[in-house]
Amino acid sequence: MRISHTRFMLFAALALLFVSGCAVNPVTGRQELALFSISASQEVKLGQEAFPKAVQQMGGEYDDSTLAAYVNGVGDRLAKVAERPELPYEFKVLNDSTPNAFALPGGFVAITRGLLVNLENEAQLAAVLGHEIGHVTARDSVQGMQRGALLNLGLSVLSAATGSSGYGTLAQQAGQLAAGLLDNSFSREQERQADRLGVDYMVRAGYNPRGSVQLQEFFYRTVEGGAEPMWLTGLFRTHPFSRERMQDLQAYIAERYLLQQNDPRFIFNEQPFQRAIADLKKTSEGYALYDKAREQEAGGDVSGAIATYLQAAVKAPDQALILTQLGMAYLHAGDVRAARPHLVRAVQLDGSYYLSRLGLGVVYLELDDVPSAVGHLEKSMDLLPTDRAGYLLALGYEKQGRTLEAIDLYRQIAKTSPNSKVGQAAAQKVTELQSR
Repeated sequence: MRISHTRFMLFAALALLFVSGCAVNPVTGRQELALFSISASQEVKLGQEAFPKAVQQMGGEYDDSTLAAYVNGVGDRLAKVAERPELPYEFKVLNDSTPNAFALPGGFVAITRGLLVNLENEAQLAAVLGHEIGHVTARDSVQGMQRGALLNLGLSVLSAATGSSGYGTLAQQAGQLAAGLLDNSFSREQERQADRLGVDYMVRAGYNPRGSVQLQEFFYRTVEGGAEPMWLTGLFRTHPFSRERMQDLQAYIAERYLLQQNDPRFIFNEQPFQRAIADLKKTSEGYALYDKAREQEAGGDVSGAIATYLQAAVKAPDQALILTQLGMAYLHAGDVRAARPHLVRAVQLDGSYYLSRLGLGVVYLELDDVPSAVGHLEKSMDLLPTDRAGYLLALGYEKQGRTLEAIDLYRQIAKTSPNSKVGQAAAQKVTELQSR
């Protein structure tokens, strides 16, 4: 007996329902249909694999240990009173001028330098971090993965062997997953829920809920004033904001936390916050020039960009990211020897950023110091695998007579990026080396 197409699709849909499941939302307690059930331990693993790659993709960590400890302290204070205090929360400040904050599955939360410098007090910082913790506790990113194209990537990361480094499949997939999660926007209802949860956590932790109102009023003024491009490409792109969302939160606070707003026991902590970001503010002028230089370089004015990067380095001395981009601009201009001291200094200041290591690897390859080049390129690949660094590392292996390692790395690049120029060049290299 033949089964009609309609009946076949019905049977297929029913089968899918049987193999899928219902996950209980830790915040609402409601059951939610899930195409694939992701456990709490798997959620943490996804975050652990993707978060370091996301940090690298957004400029690395901002190098200020005092500020990092301060932000971690505020984040931990909130996480302890949230619905999932057992998660291994991490809070990082990223060296990115774009005002932004995000959370990955498992409790991995970041706020950018560009957003932090716009805040006025600790309660506002708590509002930002509390909102992101709300996305974690409600498993919003996981729900988005279960409904969208990120599911396959997530499952691939979960099924791959742990502890891999270099340009392995796991590292590549984790980088793609990180990029996808960073680009993933939340629904209006998810944003409203995270706003409310953030306020709940603030109050439980002893912060004045007015800090959240202040934050959203600032966001509204920014939107109403015609938000600058960095806001539109950062926070407001993935966290859509509206006047209705602000009013909804104001009504929620007025209904539930009216007394706490006028209770001195619920704090704003303006002075401790201002002390914590004092050094960050001192670098603002330098980073404004850095942002201008990046625009110049992207527009093709490399010499103008170099001049502006040099001004930025004077205004904000010993900032590894500024020195890295200055060195890369010199490489862009073909001046390897001018690039070297800036990249060397960048790595001395902070050797944990992939682009600094990549740039220095290029310098040493050009100067024919192959062992030094290989060392820096290997470190770059450990931090964030890229086609460019992988190809150059394979070239370094080839120069050292490590032909089998070179072929293996060229082959991986050709397989993972078959349509890119680097991938095609790598495939050609495999053919050439195997024919010798």
